[in-house]
Amino acid sequence: NGTLNENKHKETVMKRLIVAFVAVTALLAVGAGNVQARDQIRIVGSSTGYPFASYVSEEFGATTQYPTPIIESTGSGGGMKLFSEGIGINTPDLSNASRQMKLSEYERNMQNGVEKIHEVIIGYDGISLCENTANSGLNLTREELTLAVAAKVPQNGELVKNPYQYWDQINSDLPHREILIYGPPTTSGTRDAFEDLVMEAATEEMAGYDGEYTNVRQDGAYVPSGENDNLIVQRLDKNKEAMGIFGYSYLDNNRGKIQPVGIDGVKPTAQAISEGEYPVARSLFFYVKLDHLDKVSGMQEYVDLFLSEKMIGSRGYLKRQGLIPMPEKMREQEREEWKNRELLQKSDLK
Repeated sequence: NGTLNENKHKETVMKRLIVAFVAVTALLAVGAGNVQARDQIRIVGSSTGYPFASYVSEEFGATTQYPTPIIESTGSGGGMKLFSEGIGINTPDLSNASRQMKLSEYERNMQNGVEKIHEVIIGYDGISLCENTANSGLNLTREELTLAVAAKVPQNGELVKNPYQYWDQINSDLPHREILIYGPPTTSGTRDAFEDLVMEAATEEMAGYDGEYTNVRQDGAYVPSGENDNLIVQRLDKNKEAMGIFGYSYLDNNRGKIQPVGIDGVKPTAQAISEGEYPVARSLFFYVKLDHLDKVSGMQEYVDLFLSEKMIGSRGYLKRQGLIPMPEKMREQEREEWKNRELLQKSDLK
């Protein structure tokens, strides 16, 4: 009897273990299913692209069955870093950028298994240098602006630490006014574009520089101001001496508080930017992780909405937010490339 009872006890324990194993396995299977799917889009990237993506996201949440996407303003570089961490729902689905993906960022994506990337151009933007409306108005050349922000400047045949503290030290026709510029940090695509379109363009032609020079001074004259461009607008509203660098949309939405500084004799307007007259203009992008399309609900519909005439058209909602629309043929091309899920290629980048 003792042996019989012992066997029954062992049999009961074994059955309980089997039931427990099946239950745990079922839970793990459910958990694995959750790991493979997400019902809310996650977007990171450019502070310049943030207001446009936010508008589309709010419209998307209000007019579709899908929840409003989560958007983080991390800067273009910060967004690219997060985007390229790999495939999986703990990584972003899209990344906004105020400049094209860099070759080094593309290679990091490939190394981490993010091999299917689609590039979208949404329109144009101008990098605006702005000041308080109480000032009489200012025009600068790209050379003068470079001499104000560069870490080193040419003097007596050599590059020296930037000594300029006031604008009239650079050009006596400029006002005796402190050089104080609030601008984007190194993680920002606006910073990259400013260095390319202003500093590189100027130093290629300036005597004393041996080719392109883009090192920004760190002595307090240029103040990196995070990814919240609205804070720069607030600082300019309070300080008549200061200037700020940010995308055209922030100028367009705050014209009562700030005014643009002319660059090479041209002030940023929608027309000047779209016609290529304004020298500090660039395209705006976002990047789609195609491997997430079947794992994150609503991604295709979100991109479809963003690329619609309703949003990026010549009379689209985003134009009212400060986006400069592309020509109609370019908009159609972007939609066709998205329809075909064309992959970003290494040869597309520099």
